[in-house]
Amino acid sequence: MSADTRRRGGAPVPGERLDGLVAVLDAIRSRPGTTHPRLVQQLGLGRTVVSQRVARLEAAGLVAQDGLAPSSGGRSPRRLRLRRNAGLVAGVDIGATGMTVGLADLSGSVLAASREAVDVADGPDVVLGRVERLVEDLLARLPAPPPLWGIGVGVPGPVEFATSRPVAPPIMPGWDGYPVRERLAGRFAAPVWVDNDVNVLALGEVRANPAAAEAGDLLYVKIGTGIGAGLVSGGRVHRGVNGCAGDIGHVAVAEAGAVSCRCGNVGCLEAVAGGAALAREARRLAERGGSPALAEALAARGGLTAADVTAAAERGDPAARALLARAGRLVGGTLATLVSFYNPGLVVLGGGVVHAGDQVLAAVRESVYRRSLPLATRMLRIELSALGEAAGLTGAVHLVLDSVFEAERLARWLPWGSPAGHPDVACGPAPGPA
Repeated sequence: MSADTRRRGGAPVPGERLDGLVAVLDAIRSRPGTTHPRLVQQLGLGRTVVSQRVARLEAAGLVAQDGLAPSSGGRSPRRLRLRRNAGLVAGVDIGATGMTVGLADLSGSVLAASREAVDVADGPDVVLGRVERLVEDLLARLPAPPPLWGIGVGVPGPVEFATSRPVAPPIMPGWDGYPVRERLAGRFAAPVWVDNDVNVLALGEVRANPAAAEAGDLLYVKIGTGIGAGLVSGGRVHRGVNGCAGDIGHVAVAEAGAVSCRCGNVGCLEAVAGGAALAREARRLAERGGSPALAEALAARGGLTAADVTAAAERGDPAARALLARAGRLVGGTLATLVSFYNPGLVVLGGGVVHAGDQVLAAVRESVYRRSLPLATRMLRIELSALGEAAGLTGAVHLVLDSVFEAERLARWLPWGSPAGHPDVACGPAPGPA
Protein backbone atom coordinates (compact mmCIF):
# COMPACT_ATOMS: atom_id res chain seq x y z
CA MET A 1 0.00 0.00 0.00
CA SER A 2 1.39 3.38 -0.93
CA ALA A 3 1.77 6.19 1.57
CA ASP A 4 -1.14 8.15 0.10
CA THR A 5 -3.74 5.38 -0.31
CA ARG A 6 -5.43 2.88 1.99
CA ARG A 7 -7.36 -0.18 0.88
CA ARG A 8 -10.79 -1.47 1.68
CA GLY A 9 -11.93 -4.64 -0.08
CA GLY A 10 -9.15 -4.16 -2.64
CA ALA A 11 -10.24 -0.63 -3.59
CA PRO A 12 -7.80 2.19 -2.85
CA VAL A 13 -8.98 4.91 -0.49
CA PRO A 14 -7.21 8.27 -0.79
CA GLY A 15 -5.02 8.66 2.29
CA GLU A 16 -5.57 12.40 2.45
CA ARG A 17 -9.33 11.94 2.51
CA LEU A 18 -9.15 9.21 5.16
CA ASP A 19 -6.72 11.15 7.36
CA GLY A 20 -8.97 14.19 7.18
CA LEU A 21 -11.94 12.06 8.17
CA VAL A 22 -10.05 10.62 11.16
CA ALA A 23 -8.90 14.11 12.20
CA VAL A 24 -12.48 15.43 12.15
CA LEU A 25 -13.76 12.38 14.04
CA ASP A 26 -11.04 12.67 16.69
CA ALA A 27 -11.82 16.35 17.18
CA ILE A 28 -15.52 15.63 17.66
CA ARG A 29 -14.77 12.74 20.03
CA SER A 30 -12.44 14.84 22.18
CA ARG A 31 -14.66 17.93 22.24
CA PRO A 32 -18.38 17.06 22.28
CA GLY A 33 -20.53 19.95 21.11
CA THR A 34 -17.93 21.36 18.73
CA THR A 35 -19.11 23.07 15.53
CA HIS A 36 -18.10 23.30 11.87
CA PRO A 37 -16.39 26.71 12.35
CA ARG A 38 -14.41 25.39 15.34
CA LEU A 39 -13.32 22.34 13.36
CA VAL A 40 -12.11 24.56 10.52
CA GLN A 41 -10.14 26.68 12.96
CA GLN A 42 -8.78 23.75 14.99
CA LEU A 43 -7.77 21.47 12.10
CA GLY A 44 -6.74 23.99 9.48
CA LEU A 45 -8.97 22.35 6.88
CA GLY A 46 -11.20 24.23 4.45
CA ARG A 47 -14.89 24.67 5.19
CA THR A 48 -15.88 22.51 2.24
CA VAL A 49 -13.57 19.70 3.32
CA VAL A 50 -14.88 19.81 6.91
CA SER A 51 -18.48 19.80 5.69
CA GLN A 52 -17.80 16.80 3.44
CA ARG A 53 -16.07 14.85 6.21
CA VAL A 54 -18.83 15.63 8.72
CA ALA A 55 -21.46 14.56 6.18
CA ARG A 56 -19.58 11.29 5.64
CA LEU A 57 -19.44 10.63 9.40
CA GLU A 58 -23.13 11.47 9.80
CA ALA A 59 -24.07 9.16 6.93
CA ALA A 60 -22.03 6.38 8.53
CA GLY A 61 -23.90 6.87 11.81
CA LEU A 62 -20.83 7.91 13.80
CA VAL A 63 -21.69 11.59 14.30
CA ALA A 64 -24.99 13.31 15.08
CA GLN A 65 -26.24 16.86 15.50
CA ASP A 66 -26.61 18.04 19.08
CA GLY A 67 -28.57 21.28 18.84
CA LEU A 68 -27.36 24.73 17.85
CA ALA A 69 -24.48 26.77 19.22
CA PRO A 70 -24.77 30.53 19.83
CA SER A 71 -24.39 32.55 16.65
CA SER A 72 -21.45 34.88 16.16
CA GLY A 73 -23.25 36.47 13.22
CA GLY A 74 -25.44 34.78 10.65
CA ARG A 75 -26.89 31.30 10.98
CA SER A 76 -26.28 29.46 14.27
CA PRO A 77 -23.82 26.59 13.74
CA ARG A 78 -24.77 23.01 14.58
CA ARG A 79 -23.20 21.30 17.57
CA LEU A 80 -21.75 17.90 16.74
CA ARG A 81 -21.22 14.85 18.90
CA LEU A 82 -20.18 11.25 18.60
CA ARG A 83 -23.07 8.78 18.46
CA ARG A 84 -21.91 7.18 21.66
CA ASN A 85 -24.74 4.65 21.74
CA ALA A 86 -23.98 3.18 18.30
CA GLY A 87 -21.90 0.42 19.89
CA LEU A 88 -20.46 -1.04 23.07
CA VAL A 89 -16.92 -1.76 24.18
CA ALA A 90 -15.94 -4.32 26.82
CA GLY A 91 -13.02 -3.68 29.17
CA VAL A 92 -11.35 -6.44 31.20
CA ASP A 93 -8.83 -5.65 33.95
CA ILE A 94 -7.27 -8.88 35.25
CA GLY A 95 -5.04 -8.63 38.30
CA ALA A 96 -3.19 -11.21 40.36
CA THR A 97 -6.05 -11.67 42.84
CA GLY A 98 -9.07 -9.94 41.30
CA MET A 99 -10.58 -8.67 38.08
CA THR A 100 -13.02 -6.05 36.85
CA VAL A 101 -15.13 -6.43 33.73
CA GLY A 102 -17.23 -3.60 32.32
CA LEU A 103 -19.17 -2.33 29.33
CA ALA A 104 -18.79 1.21 28.02
CA ASP A 105 -20.28 3.30 25.22
CA LEU A 106 -18.20 4.69 22.36
CA SER A 107 -17.24 7.75 24.40
CA GLY A 108 -15.63 5.54 27.05
CA SER A 109 -18.33 6.08 29.70
CA VAL A 110 -18.76 2.86 31.69
CA LEU A 111 -22.38 1.70 31.68
CA ALA A 112 -22.09 -1.43 33.82
CA ALA A 113 -19.29 -3.26 35.62
CA SER A 114 -18.63 -6.26 37.86
CA ARG A 115 -15.67 -7.01 40.08
CA GLU A 116 -14.81 -10.36 41.65
CA ALA A 117 -11.92 -12.16 43.27
CA VAL A 118 -9.85 -14.37 41.01
CA ASP A 119 -6.50 -16.14 41.19
CA VAL A 120 -4.70 -15.58 37.90
CA ALA A 121 -2.59 -18.66 38.71
CA ASP A 122 -5.70 -20.81 38.14
CA GLY A 123 -4.91 -20.51 34.44
CA PRO A 124 -6.53 -19.02 31.32
CA ASP A 125 -9.38 -21.51 30.98
CA VAL A 126 -10.71 -20.71 34.45
CA VAL A 127 -10.08 -16.97 34.37
CA LEU A 128 -11.22 -16.31 30.81
CA GLY A 129 -14.23 -18.54 31.38
CA ARG A 130 -15.27 -16.15 34.13
CA VAL A 131 -14.56 -13.18 31.87
CA GLU A 132 -16.84 -14.59 29.20
CA ARG A 133 -19.61 -15.21 31.72
CA LEU A 134 -19.34 -11.70 33.18
CA VAL A 135 -19.43 -10.04 29.74
CA GLU A 136 -22.51 -12.06 28.83
CA ASP A 137 -24.19 -11.22 32.15
CA LEU A 138 -23.49 -7.49 31.70
CA LEU A 139 -24.85 -7.56 28.15
CA ALA A 140 -27.99 -9.29 29.40
CA ARG A 141 -28.56 -6.48 31.92
CA LEU A 142 -28.79 -3.82 29.22
CA PRO A 143 -32.11 -3.39 27.39
CA ALA A 144 -31.59 -3.87 23.63
CA PRO A 145 -27.79 -3.45 23.76
CA PRO A 146 -26.06 -2.25 20.57
CA PRO A 147 -23.37 -4.47 19.00
CA LEU A 148 -20.10 -5.13 20.78
CA TRP A 149 -17.38 -3.32 18.82
CA GLY A 150 -14.35 -4.67 20.64
CA ILE A 151 -12.80 -6.04 23.83
CA GLY A 152 -9.74 -4.68 25.65
CA VAL A 153 -7.90 -6.87 28.18
CA GLY A 154 -5.15 -6.07 30.67
CA VAL A 155 -3.19 -8.93 32.27
CA PRO A 156 -0.51 -8.89 35.01
CA GLY A 157 2.40 -10.04 32.91
CA PRO A 158 4.46 -9.35 29.77
CA VAL A 159 2.43 -9.33 26.54
CA GLU A 160 3.63 -9.37 22.95
CA PHE A 161 1.29 -6.63 21.79
CA ALA A 162 1.29 -7.58 18.11
CA THR A 163 -0.10 -11.06 18.86
CA SER A 164 -1.91 -10.26 22.14
CA ARG A 165 -0.25 -13.29 23.74
CA PRO A 166 1.38 -13.37 27.20
CA VAL A 167 5.07 -14.29 27.12
CA ALA A 168 6.58 -16.16 30.08
CA PRO A 169 4.52 -14.26 32.69
CA PRO A 170 6.07 -14.99 36.13
CA ILE A 171 2.82 -15.13 38.13
CA MET A 172 0.59 -16.58 35.40
CA PRO A 173 1.28 -20.33 35.06
CA GLY A 174 -0.36 -21.81 31.98
CA TRP A 175 -0.72 -18.44 30.21
CA ASP A 176 2.54 -18.45 28.23
CA GLY A 177 1.62 -18.05 24.54
CA TYR A 178 -2.09 -18.53 25.25
CA PRO A 179 -4.29 -17.20 22.39
CA VAL A 180 -6.36 -14.77 24.46
CA ARG A 181 -7.36 -12.71 21.41
CA GLU A 182 -8.48 -15.68 19.36
CA ARG A 183 -10.53 -17.17 22.20
CA LEU A 184 -12.47 -14.01 23.05
CA ALA A 185 -12.83 -12.91 19.42
CA GLY A 186 -14.30 -16.29 18.55
CA ARG A 187 -16.72 -16.15 21.46
CA PHE A 188 -18.00 -12.60 20.88
CA ALA A 189 -17.32 -12.01 17.14
CA ALA A 190 -15.48 -8.78 17.97
CA PRO A 191 -11.85 -7.64 17.68
CA VAL A 192 -9.72 -8.04 20.81
CA TRP A 193 -6.65 -6.22 22.12
CA VAL A 194 -4.52 -7.48 25.02
CA ASP A 195 -1.80 -5.58 26.87
CA ASN A 196 0.22 -5.60 30.06
CA ASP A 197 -1.82 -4.31 32.99
CA VAL A 198 0.46 -1.36 33.72
CA ASN A 199 0.26 -0.12 30.12
CA VAL A 200 -3.51 -0.33 30.44
CA LEU A 201 -3.39 1.62 33.72
CA ALA A 202 -1.21 4.29 32.10
CA LEU A 203 -3.61 4.57 29.17
CA GLY A 204 -6.57 4.93 31.50
CA GLU A 205 -4.85 7.70 33.40
CA VAL A 206 -3.90 9.69 30.31
CA ARG A 207 -7.38 9.36 28.77
CA ALA A 208 -9.43 10.17 31.88
CA ASN A 209 -7.19 12.34 34.08
CA PRO A 210 -6.90 15.90 32.69
CA ALA A 211 -3.58 16.48 34.46
CA ALA A 212 -2.11 13.36 32.88
CA ALA A 213 -3.49 14.27 29.46
CA GLU A 214 -1.96 17.74 29.73
CA ALA A 215 1.44 16.32 30.71
CA GLY A 216 1.60 14.21 27.55
CA ASP A 217 4.89 12.56 28.58
CA LEU A 218 4.52 10.58 31.78
CA LEU A 219 5.42 7.44 33.69
CA TYR A 220 2.77 5.36 35.42
CA VAL A 221 4.29 3.18 38.15
CA LYS A 222 2.31 0.41 39.80
CA ILE A 223 3.50 -0.90 43.16
CA GLY A 224 1.33 -3.82 44.16
CA THR A 225 1.80 -7.57 44.07
CA GLY A 226 4.36 -6.78 41.38
CA ILE A 227 6.10 -3.62 40.21
CA GLY A 228 5.87 -2.23 36.69
CA ALA A 229 5.84 0.99 34.72
CA GLY A 230 3.91 2.29 31.74
CA LEU A 231 5.54 4.89 29.51
CA VAL A 232 3.41 7.48 27.74
CA SER A 233 4.99 9.71 25.10
CA GLY A 234 3.00 12.41 23.36
CA GLY A 235 -0.21 10.94 24.77
CA ARG A 236 0.48 7.44 23.39
CA VAL A 237 1.70 4.36 25.24
CA HIS A 238 5.27 3.40 24.32
CA ARG A 239 5.52 -0.40 24.28
CA GLY A 240 8.88 -0.99 22.62
CA VAL A 241 9.60 -3.50 19.86
CA ASN A 242 7.97 -6.51 21.50
CA GLY A 243 5.76 -4.89 24.13
CA CYS A 244 7.89 -5.20 27.27
CA ALA A 245 8.95 -1.57 27.72
CA GLY A 246 8.62 -0.42 31.32
CA ASP A 247 9.21 -3.78 33.04
CA ILE A 248 11.16 -2.18 35.88
CA GLY A 249 10.19 -4.78 38.49
CA HIS A 250 12.99 -7.03 37.31
CA VAL A 251 15.73 -4.40 37.16
CA ALA A 252 18.63 -5.44 39.37
CA VAL A 253 19.18 -3.29 42.48
CA ALA A 254 22.20 -3.47 44.75
CA GLU A 255 20.10 -3.49 47.92
CA ALA A 256 18.41 -6.74 46.86
CA GLY A 257 21.61 -8.73 47.15
CA ALA A 258 20.96 -12.41 46.41
CA VAL A 259 17.23 -12.38 47.19
CA SER A 260 15.45 -14.71 44.77
CA CYS A 261 12.71 -13.31 42.54
CA ARG A 262 9.71 -15.17 41.15
CA CYS A 263 11.07 -14.50 37.63
CA GLY A 264 13.95 -16.90 38.37
CA ASN A 265 16.66 -14.28 38.78
CA VAL A 266 18.08 -12.79 41.96
CA GLY A 267 18.41 -9.18 43.08
CA CYS A 268 15.31 -7.80 41.31
CA LEU A 269 13.57 -4.65 42.53
CA GLU A 270 10.28 -6.52 42.87
CA ALA A 271 11.94 -9.15 45.08
CA VAL A 272 12.60 -6.54 47.78
CA ALA A 273 9.95 -3.87 47.22
CA GLY A 274 6.87 -5.64 45.79
CA GLY A 275 3.86 -6.91 47.66
CA ALA A 276 5.25 -10.42 48.18
CA ALA A 277 8.46 -8.93 49.59
CA LEU A 278 6.52 -6.78 52.03
CA ALA A 279 4.53 -9.80 53.18
CA ARG A 280 7.72 -11.83 53.65
CA GLU A 281 9.44 -9.13 55.69
CA ALA A 282 6.27 -8.52 57.69
CA ARG A 283 6.16 -12.17 58.74
CA ARG A 284 9.81 -12.04 59.76
CA LEU A 285 9.13 -8.99 61.93
CA ALA A 286 6.04 -10.55 63.46
CA GLU A 287 7.81 -13.79 64.35
CA ARG A 288 10.77 -11.95 65.88
CA GLY A 289 8.65 -9.59 67.94
CA GLY A 290 9.48 -6.52 65.91
CA SER A 291 5.87 -5.51 65.34
CA PRO A 292 3.02 -6.21 67.77
CA ALA A 293 0.43 -5.17 65.16
CA LEU A 294 1.77 -7.59 62.56
CA ALA A 295 2.16 -10.34 65.15
CA GLU A 296 -1.51 -9.91 66.04
CA ALA A 297 -2.55 -10.12 62.39
CA LEU A 298 -0.38 -13.21 61.86
CA ALA A 299 -1.90 -14.97 64.87
CA ALA A 300 -5.41 -14.15 63.70
CA ARG A 301 -5.05 -15.32 60.08
CA GLY A 302 -2.02 -17.57 59.99
CA GLY A 303 -0.37 -15.51 57.24
CA LEU A 304 0.36 -11.94 56.19
CA THR A 305 -0.07 -9.93 53.01
CA ALA A 306 1.01 -6.48 51.84
CA ALA A 307 -2.46 -5.28 52.84
CA ASP A 308 -1.68 -6.24 56.46
CA VAL A 309 1.47 -4.12 56.30
CA THR A 310 -0.43 -1.10 55.03
CA ALA A 311 -3.19 -1.61 57.63
CA ALA A 312 -0.61 -1.74 60.42
CA ALA A 313 1.10 1.37 59.05
CA GLU A 314 -2.19 3.23 59.03
CA ARG A 315 -2.58 2.34 62.72
CA GLY A 316 0.81 3.94 63.37
CA ASP A 317 2.96 0.80 63.69
CA PRO A 318 6.59 2.03 63.32
CA ALA A 319 7.93 -1.22 61.85
CA ALA A 320 5.23 -1.39 59.17
CA ARG A 321 5.76 2.27 58.30
CA ALA A 322 9.50 1.62 57.98
CA LEU A 323 8.86 -1.31 55.60
CA LEU A 324 6.74 0.86 53.32
CA ALA A 325 9.24 3.73 53.42
CA ARG A 326 12.06 1.35 52.44
CA ALA A 327 10.04 0.02 49.53
CA GLY A 328 9.38 3.59 48.41
CA ARG A 329 13.07 4.46 48.56
CA LEU A 330 14.04 1.41 46.50
CA VAL A 331 11.41 2.12 43.85
CA GLY A 332 12.35 5.81 43.86
CA GLY A 333 16.01 4.97 43.26
CA THR A 334 15.12 3.05 40.10
CA LEU A 335 12.68 5.75 39.02
CA ALA A 336 15.37 8.40 39.40
CA THR A 337 17.29 6.74 36.57
CA LEU A 338 14.19 6.61 34.39
CA VAL A 339 13.35 10.25 35.11
CA SER A 340 16.81 11.38 34.05
CA PHE A 341 16.65 9.20 30.96
CA TYR A 342 13.07 9.89 29.85
CA ASN A 343 12.44 13.35 31.35
CA PRO A 344 8.65 13.03 31.88
CA GLY A 345 6.51 15.87 33.14
CA LEU A 346 4.52 13.63 35.47
CA VAL A 347 5.04 10.41 37.42
CA VAL A 348 1.79 8.75 38.50
CA LEU A 349 1.93 6.17 41.28
CA GLY A 350 -0.73 3.48 41.56
CA GLY A 351 -1.27 0.06 43.08
CA GLY A 352 -2.40 -1.12 46.48
CA VAL A 353 0.91 -0.50 48.23
CA VAL A 354 1.11 3.15 47.14
CA HIS A 355 -2.43 4.05 48.13
CA ALA A 356 -1.92 2.75 51.65
CA GLY A 357 -0.52 5.95 53.07
CA ASP A 358 1.99 8.74 52.72
CA GLN A 359 5.11 6.73 53.51
CA VAL A 360 5.62 5.27 50.04
CA LEU A 361 4.77 8.47 48.16
CA ALA A 362 7.07 10.58 50.35
CA ALA A 363 9.94 8.11 50.03
CA VAL A 364 9.59 7.87 46.24
CA ARG A 365 9.57 11.65 45.92
CA GLU A 366 12.60 12.05 48.14
CA SER A 367 14.65 9.49 46.20
CA VAL A 368 13.68 10.80 42.76
CA TYR A 369 14.32 14.47 43.53
CA ARG A 370 17.61 13.70 45.29
CA ARG A 371 19.07 11.32 42.71
CA SER A 372 17.74 12.59 39.34
CA LEU A 373 19.34 15.31 37.26
CA PRO A 374 18.18 18.79 38.37
CA LEU A 375 17.01 19.67 34.87
CA ALA A 376 14.94 16.46 34.68
CA THR A 377 13.06 17.32 37.87
CA ARG A 378 12.64 21.07 37.29
CA MET A 379 9.02 20.69 36.16
CA LEU A 380 8.40 17.14 37.37
CA ARG A 381 5.33 16.28 39.44
CA ILE A 382 4.97 12.98 41.31
CA GLU A 383 1.37 12.22 42.26
CA LEU A 384 -0.94 9.40 43.24
CA SER A 385 -3.25 8.07 40.55
CA ALA A 386 -6.38 10.20 40.27
CA LEU A 387 -8.40 7.18 39.12
CA GLY A 388 -7.20 4.53 41.55
CA GLU A 389 -8.54 1.06 40.78
CA ALA A 390 -10.80 2.49 38.05
CA ALA A 391 -7.77 3.20 35.85
CA GLY A 392 -7.52 -0.43 34.74
CA LEU A 393 -11.06 -0.70 33.39
CA THR A 394 -10.86 2.78 31.87
CA GLY A 395 -7.62 1.90 30.12
CA ALA A 396 -8.95 -1.41 28.81
CA VAL A 397 -11.92 0.42 27.28
CA HIS A 398 -9.70 3.03 25.63
CA LEU A 399 -7.36 0.31 24.39
CA VAL A 400 -10.25 -0.57 22.08
CA LEU A 401 -11.45 2.95 21.31
CA ASP A 402 -7.97 4.16 20.39
CA SER A 403 -7.76 1.30 17.89
CA VAL A 404 -11.19 1.08 16.25
CA PHE A 405 -11.09 4.73 15.22
CA GLU A 406 -7.56 4.63 13.78
CA ALA A 407 -7.14 5.30 10.06
CA GLU A 408 -6.04 1.79 9.12
CA ARG A 409 -9.04 0.15 10.76
CA LEU A 410 -11.52 2.73 9.46
CA ALA A 411 -10.21 2.07 5.98
CA ARG A 412 -11.16 -1.60 6.37
CA TRP A 413 -14.73 -1.25 7.57
CA LEU A 414 -16.10 2.24 6.89
CA PRO A 415 -18.11 2.26 3.64
CA TRP A 416 -16.74 4.47 0.86
CA GLY A 417 -19.57 4.64 -1.64
CA SER A 418 -22.24 7.31 -1.86
CA PRO A 419 -23.67 8.33 1.51
CA ALA A 420 -27.08 6.91 0.62
CA GLY A 421 -25.56 3.49 0.09
CA HIS A 422 -23.86 3.21 3.46
CA PRO A 423 -24.93 0.38 5.72
CA ASP A 424 -25.69 1.30 9.31
CA VAL A 425 -22.49 1.64 11.32
CA ALA A 426 -24.16 -0.33 14.11
CA CYS A 427 -22.76 -3.43 12.44
CA GLY A 428 -19.43 -2.19 13.78
CA PRO A 429 -15.88 -2.88 12.69
CA ALA A 430 -15.19 -6.19 11.06
CA PRO A 431 -14.30 -8.87 13.62
CA GLY A 432 -10.74 -10.10 13.74
CA PRO A 433 -7.33 -9.14 15.06
CA ALA A 434 -6.24 -5.54 15.15
